Amino acid sequence: MKVDLNGKTALVTGAARGIGQAIATALEANGAVVYITDRVFDADARGERELAMDVTDDAEILEAMARIKAERGGLDILVNNAGVNTMAHRVNIDKFPREEWDRILAVDLTGVYQVSHAAIPLMQGNGGGRIINIASIAGLVPLRLQCAFTAAKAGVINLTRAMALELGPENILVNAIAPGSILTEGTRRLFYGDDGMFRTNVQQMIAHVPLGRPGEPEEIAHAALFLAAPESSYINGHCLTVDGGWTAGYTREF
Repeated sequence: MKVDLNGKTALVTGAARGIGQAIATALEANGAVVYITDRVFDADARGERELAMDVTDDAEILEAMARIKAERGGLDILVNNAGVNTMAHRVNIDKFPREEWDRILAVDLTGVYQVSHAAIPLMQGNGGGRIINIASIAGLVPLRLQCAFTAAKAGVINLTRAMALELGPENILVNAIAPGSILTEGTRRLFYGDDGMFRTNVQQMIAHVPLGRPGEPEEIAHAALFLAAPESSYINGHCLTVDGGWTAGYTREF
């Protein structure tokens, strides 16, 4: 997919690997100047626009925005991709630890608010922009034993809609993407590794996906590229589901 993003400045959070990295690569390949943030980078391969930034740390967020403004004058595209979940606490809500709830909500939901809050003035100064929030199908159809992640991603979807209502008049379009099962390195280890925690559950999970396979990070990147494209100028407040049909209906035979 090719779009014209020449002259645009983008910021992608949580982009050291996985979906965020794929989105940053796609935006850059289509002409955007892309800043990527994460908490940790490979020091040997760190690029000049890779910024260490924790989405729960206001000081680090403001420092990153100040640098972007100084170097580029403003911001055109923000992709709120940074997120966490838990593997150690796949338990019912009555056993789910409060500290894990706080940690996940702080990154997955409040982090979207904090980064957007700091980035919006850079878009207002540019006459508009695009904000793309990475949600999850868990925010549309709750998954068992993931109460915090499900609540956070549902919050992201409705926060996206609220932001679209408020920022649309300023030509800042806000949309979300809800990925299904995506084959990042972490997912590959968990489901396909010899000692993966869920390697015995692969077929059970795939049975719910009409396409019969997990998605690739690049397939989420194409969706982000579409929402960032100049041609998507009348799409606002939408959640684009990219899940191979997982949430389309109940696919198992009775």
